[in-house]
Amino acid sequence: MALVHSNSSATIMIFFYSILVFMLSLTTTTINVAATAKEQELDRISALPGQPPVSFSQYSGYVTVNEKHGRALFYWFIEATASPQNKPLVLWLNGGPGCSSVAYGASEEIGPFRINTTGSSLYLNKYSWNREANILFLESPAGVGFSYTNTSADLKDSGDKRTAQDALTFLLQWLSRFPQYKYREFYISGESYAGHYVPQLAKEIVNYNKAHSHPIINLKGFIVGNAVTDNYYDSIGTVAYWWTHSIISDHTYRSILDHCNFTADKSTTQCDDAVDYAMNHEFGDIDQYSIYTPFCLTQINNAKRHLRLKNTLLRRRISGYDPCTENYAEKYYNRPDVQKAMHANITKIPYKWTACSDTLIKNWNDSEDSMLPTYKELMAAGLKIWVFSGDTDSVVPVTATRFSLSHLNLTIKTPWYPWYTGGQVGGWTEVYNGLTFATIRGAGHEVPLFKPKRAIVLFQSFLAGKQLPRPN
Repeated sequence: MALVHSNSSATIMIFFYSILVFMLSLTTTTINVAATAKEQELDRISALPGQPPVSFSQYSGYVTVNEKHGRALFYWFIEATASPQNKPLVLWLNGGPGCSSVAYGASEEIGPFRINTTGSSLYLNKYSWNREANILFLESPAGVGFSYTNTSADLKDSGDKRTAQDALTFLLQWLSRFPQYKYREFYISGESYAGHYVPQLAKEIVNYNKAHSHPIINLKGFIVGNAVTDNYYDSIGTVAYWWTHSIISDHTYRSILDHCNFTADKSTTQCDDAVDYAMNHEFGDIDQYSIYTPFCLTQINNAKRHLRLKNTLLRRRISGYDPCTENYAEKYYNRPDVQKAMHANITKIPYKWTACSDTLIKNWNDSEDSMLPTYKELMAAGLKIWVFSGDTDSVVPVTATRFSLSHLNLTIKTPWYPWYTGGQVGGWTEVYNGLTFATIRGAGHEVPLFKPKRAIVLFQSFLAGKQLPRPN
């Protein structure tokens, strides 16, 4: 009988111990959930100065990506206008390298607000991509916009590799702050030099997910526009665009092809002279990012157009469409009340917020020559990949992208055809096994700025996994 009594006591003890452990874990979980909710609320934007009323939530703030160096990246997150819990999460990156996704993507292209000419108020963008998805803008790498580092040497040795690693760290930390987006359908998007950032980050995520049994980033694919892809093929395609669009003379065209070795690490004096002559004597005062639209008059005073980095025509400052528009952003985001509302510049960065960082552009450390091998890896991983191109951009023109992609030697699934929106040709497209290519007719470097309706039809089709619409 004593043995039975002893067993009963032990069973009761184990039962109460299990209850205690459960209650403690429940308490810990409740505390963690409460802490996470508090973190989110600290980042919530109640309203931006001069902002029209909206129904969706928005957040912004910092995520530390390297404690030792004090690197922290600034984000602006804008939830979908309706049913955000059912919509995918999309990260947008601008290029440069060294240009701000807040300045371009959020304020000129796919974000919900536009800035007026005086930088005093905002108005709504009716073609905002947050109609279709939850959009996360990231100023990357450290040194861009409000993103900062406490180690000044970081600004002199940034490059492709660390940018991708820090972006992955950011995403993992951000998802801890916003756990409702863990496992959510996730896409990466961007343009220009983000033609490097986007596939490089996708590769980092694919490799990370392979190494973890329950990865929290549910990457489904990416979409990039007017994307820097391959130094050699992009350069050949760019010169061809200049010539075929009558921007440069026959003599200059031949001179560039004769004297420029686009595979060399350093360009020759003859090559630099030929390209400089084209830009400063033949181009004229046009907007290189949109060759058929008016040029911003404040730019005429800039006597020389600068080349950047080392070995390709594309190493010009790939920033944004209209320096005048950039000026509106620089007025607005340097306002103390705007920075306060966005929880930005909390460390009092010793320089003004700018659309692009010249320091990063001039000191970019490592840049892959070609993204084509990465495309092959990511297609093999089963990602949905779309590449689009505004056809009036002379900086990363449609001919550059087509020439680069042609060297993937992909099998055509749906032959070239015109796609339509609003009864008009929106552009042309061809679908391959593993990749969709599309042009946007009449759009410059920043496609959603020039042709917002066509851009959102493109985005809708991409998310739905449907081919671009044919005529009714």
